[in-house]
Amino acid sequence: MSTPDDSSDERRGKGDASANQPPAAQEHLAFTLAGDKVRKFPTTPGVYLFKDDKARVIYVGKAINLRSRASSYFNADAATDQRTGYWVHEIADADFMDCESEVDALLVESRLIKDIQPKYNKNLKDDKTFPYLMISQREDFPRVEFTREPKDKNAKLYGPFPNAAALRGAIQVLQRIFKFRTCSLDIEESDERWKWFRPCLLASIDQCTAPCNLRISKEEYRKDIRRLHMFMEGNQSRLLKQMEDEMLEASKNLEFEKAAKLRDEIQMLNRLDERGELESHAQPEVFYVDPKKGLAGLRQVLKLDKTPRTIEGVDIAHLGGGETVASLVQFIDGLPFKPGYRRYKIRSVTGIDDYASIHEVVARRFRKLQDSGESFPDILLIDGGKGQLSSAMAAFKNMQIEPPTVISLAKRDEEIYRPGNPEPLKLSKHSYALRLLQYVRDESHRFAQHYHHILRRKSTFDE
Repeated sequence: MSTPDDSSDERRGKGDASANQPPAAQEHLAFTLAGDKVRKFPTTPGVYLFKDDKARVIYVGKAINLRSRASSYFNADAATDQRTGYWVHEIADADFMDCESEVDALLVESRLIKDIQPKYNKNLKDDKTFPYLMISQREDFPRVEFTREPKDKNAKLYGPFPNAAALRGAIQVLQRIFKFRTCSLDIEESDERWKWFRPCLLASIDQCTAPCNLRISKEEYRKDIRRLHMFMEGNQSRLLKQMEDEMLEASKNLEFEKAAKLRDEIQMLNRLDERGELESHAQPEVFYVDPKKGLAGLRQVLKLDKTPRTIEGVDIAHLGGGETVASLVQFIDGLPFKPGYRRYKIRSVTGIDDYASIHEVVARRFRKLQDSGESFPDILLIDGGKGQLSSAMAAFKNMQIEPPTVISLAKRDEEIYRPGNPEPLKLSKHSYALRLLQYVRDESHRFAQHYHHILRRKSTFDE
């Protein structure tokens, strides 16, 4: 990741000769300096960010070669191209983020665009998400699905995949090999009525073992699913070698149609490696949480007088082990409300001190709400345990402000701490209330950590 160009602040300061130049000349100078900066970018995959003269991100793009791609916006052709000509002159600064691969760059680009909503990114601002391959876990005969919204929390997920068509094609190939079901039937081995069920066409063409007709036992079917898991987790070489041998044999026998089909299938299976790591690139908006049931559950477990509507979550992050920042996310009626998100640069704390940092950000947030006459959230969720919660409550006490319902969620055992209660509240991991709190907590953590490179400019913080 690049670091800010300190000289940019000096160029804008008093005594800088450029400050006395006409606006057009200043704009041209800033554009030229930004061009000089991107020509020093690395030649590795990544994401680049272009900013205007107020340090606002106006465009985000991905690249296999950061230097080459970002530099192209500073060529003469970019100024006349209908896609870029009307806005490139606004570029006053540039930054970048290294990525492991082109796929990682694509996924990071998508997440950044959704979060920042840059002025000149026309695509990817909507809620469309990348797909996953999902394998159910708790059924007698697990299903395999293409999904953009994994609603089964206990399912095994692979992805996200940047190419939906390639994933759909690969699932068809895998089904011919492992013969799993893709239907939505609720099949139980103990229910003998399935013996009279008529299987679909996939059984006739030997692409499914027809558990819907109990033609295969639960144990045998699950063996096939375990083999599929092994393939998805990297043990692909043996199968691909077998398919390549079959392709060569078909070609030698002049069975060109069969050889071509095998070639295409091998390509589709190879493309399964073109996916992001789930922990790094999981898209929080795709994991289903029932907001109404979550809010009703919170009213019950927290013994509130009425169902809460607004929840705010706070998390602390450390950039490079030194600079500390905080994030605040806002949920309304159980769903993220992006205009209510805030970032804070911690001012009063020296070194790393999460307790003092939480004290500061809570004080700043609620002093501002009180001074402006705005409503407090119904619930304030702090990421952490007893210590973090105590720091938040101390901020309210010092300001002599009556707090809303304040709780903390400790990630290790997912325990909920409440003021005045020494023992934590432990909810079922399947509780709708806990799932909603986890969603808020995880979103505040992601917002604090994932894109810290845009926090290094003072203007990106809520001051």
